[in-house]
Amino acid sequence: MSIGIWQVVLILLIVLIIFGAGKLPKVMGDVAKGVKSFKSGLKDDEDETTAEPPRVVQTHTAPPASPVATQPVPTGSPTVDHTTTVKKDETAKT
Repeated sequence: MSIGIWQVVLILLIVLIIFGAGKLPKVMGDVAKGVKSFKSGLKDDEDETTAEPPRVVQTHTAPPASPVATQPVPTGSPTVDHTTTVKKDETAKT
């Protein structure tokens, strides 16, 4: 819903009745000063935000890790790790 011409005329008529013809220029001058100070305040805020130097995020990277040396696996027979096997007799005693 937009404001039509009749709503604007009605608002102006009410303002004219409330403030009178003599005070109307003074009121409009005060409104203009308020708008001007509001705009200058917005401009000052923009200047402050653009005046700040950009923050530089420094990341420290670790040097590349050296490759882990692996032992070659012989291709003939499979290797079995005997250090972790438990004998059947030892588990029965516990």
